[in-house]
Amino acid sequence: MDINTIESNLKAGKTSNLYLLYGEERYLLENVLKRIKKLFGEMINGINYIQIDKDNISEIISDIETPAFGYPQKLIIAKDTGLFQKAKKGTKASSVEKKDNKFENVLADYINENIGLIDDSVVLVFVENDVDKNNLYKAIDKNGWVCNFEKQKEIELVKRLKSICNAYKVNVDSATLNYFIENCGTSLQDLINEIRKQIEYVGQNGTITKQSIDVLATKQFESIIFDLTDNLGRKNIQSALQVLKNLLNAKEPIQKIFITLYNHFKKLYITKIAIKDKINIAGSLNLKPNQTFLVNKYTMQSKYFKEEELRAILQEFIDLDYKVKNGMIDINIGLESILCRYCS
Repeated sequence: MDINTIESNLKAGKTSNLYLLYGEERYLLENVLKRIKKLFGEMINGINYIQIDKDNISEIISDIETPAFGYPQKLIIAKDTGLFQKAKKGTKASSVEKKDNKFENVLADYINENIGLIDDSVVLVFVENDVDKNNLYKAIDKNGWVCNFEKQKEIELVKRLKSICNAYKVNVDSATLNYFIENCGTSLQDLINEIRKQIEYVGQNGTITKQSIDVLATKQFESIIFDLTDNLGRKNIQSALQVLKNLLNAKEPIQKIFITLYNHFKKLYITKIAIKDKINIAGSLNLKPNQTFLVNKYTMQSKYFKEEELRAILQEFIDLDYKVKNGMIDINIGLESILCRYCS
């Protein structure tokens, strides 16, 4: 079951008695969990509401079978239980891991054999960060709802942000929202916080623009690195050094800036090679599905530099790292020297 389907079902009042919710998009996951709780109704901790984690997961069968005295059903939420963890390659399982693996199978069998009891008296929700499709996963998938809360792709983020703006009667077009995401990242929680600032700024019937985004938005670190590299490509040394200064003033560690710049130019070099050899850029850069919009940004920036220039810049970074480690140069001076040299 995908995110949109589970959201639509719950919004329409359609529920299950058995859930497995997992994935990276925690904002949407927590919203779905809140809706499940709201649909369940009144919760009395220890009576008709039980919280389970890895420390008391062994009690879950007993909790399922214990009546919710005075209430028709019991809500059990089991978070980060360790029952869905992937086995580590090349390592022997500890006694605890063996016990967990055994209990995972016991619980899977119990669910398959007692789903009628669960449907009658319990709402059971498992919440995990990541899962292995083991026997317990299969048991829940067979008898209930399983949803992977993957990071949202750009088109899905735009749709959600557009919906929020419409609710507040604020105008914004898709191109502006794409620009907004490029600057503020792909974390839905961060984007919602940032779009609320924009909504307050332009007001009802107002319009969010690239200008208002530039004025108000808190740019992600990676987006600022793109700005710095843009200035380098345009040979605008004053602006490039100002971006660097702003990062340092914002207490960003110089080592972090240095490493990020090296990795950024490495990606530009990979992009350049991929274009020349007609290889898939997104695959070459190992971009996640929600990062594919970066292909165009890397492609555009790679045009500022020749292949040999990018190779030389990477070597300059490697040489600077050696000199800094051996006390031959200050890292700030060395980094500024590289930026100046490639703006000349």
